[in-house]
Amino acid sequence: MLEELKVPTMAEMMAQGKQPEVLFWVGCSGSFDDRAKRITKAFVRILNRAKVDFAVLGTEESCTGDPAKRAGNEFLFQMQAMMNIEVMNAYEVKKIVTACPHCFNTIKNEYPELGGKYEVMHHTEFLKSLFDDKRLVVEGGQFKGKKITFHDPCYLGRANNIYEAPRELIEKLDAELVEMKRSRANGLCCGAGGAQMFKDAEPGTKEINIERTEDALETKPDVIAAGCPFCNTMLTDGIKNKEKEADVKVLDIAELIANAQDL
Repeated sequence: MLEELKVPTMAEMMAQGKQPEVLFWVGCSGSFDDRAKRITKAFVRILNRAKVDFAVLGTEESCTGDPAKRAGNEFLFQMQAMMNIEVMNAYEVKKIVTACPHCFNTIKNEYPELGGKYEVMHHTEFLKSLFDDKRLVVEGGQFKGKKITFHDPCYLGRANNIYEAPRELIEKLDAELVEMKRSRANGLCCGAGGAQMFKDAEPGTKEINIERTEDALETKPDVIAAGCPFCNTMLTDGIKNKEKEADVKVLDIAELIANAQDL
């Protein structure tokens, strides 16, 4: 599969005197986490299929600083941010797409005051634009008629008011979209945000990801769809806890679209 993935870097593009249509910001999770790498590859397969002229920063990409900022280390956040902004401004980056709502929110809303002003899109918005422009076509495929519930990531939904794009993409698969009782603006956090992913849980009676997984399982879904690698991890752990791995899949929206057509 790897040989089929064409992933040029900004450095290679610049050497050829080219400027890509969009910079794909991979993020720490999409770069290093084995599960999230599958989301990255699915998204790249779609970009290649839609003939999107894109590039990545490769080794020049560093953490956006989101976990540091949420954990209260503003100094470290600004160091990380300034480093990334310097690199992107040197490449004259204009438009960024990322599959991580944390990266999306940070670059979109917090980089501008540090000198990083870009058009930033979450991958679900970008994928929707590819469909709208007829650059991408998907017939139902393997998810036709399947029950899919969508978990709203905090930094996509409540923080940036993006609710429709992921749902419209699910409906393009001819799947049955079933909503959890807590969804959209009333969605429940998966438990990973605010750098909670990287620390032990505080005393209590139940982990948040278990509570959220129960919300999802109430809809009796075939697939729990996510739009965030952190949410994906937390919900996958929840499904394992409930011993439902054989019955319910946890997939990113990009994976749904790529897998529907075996891209």
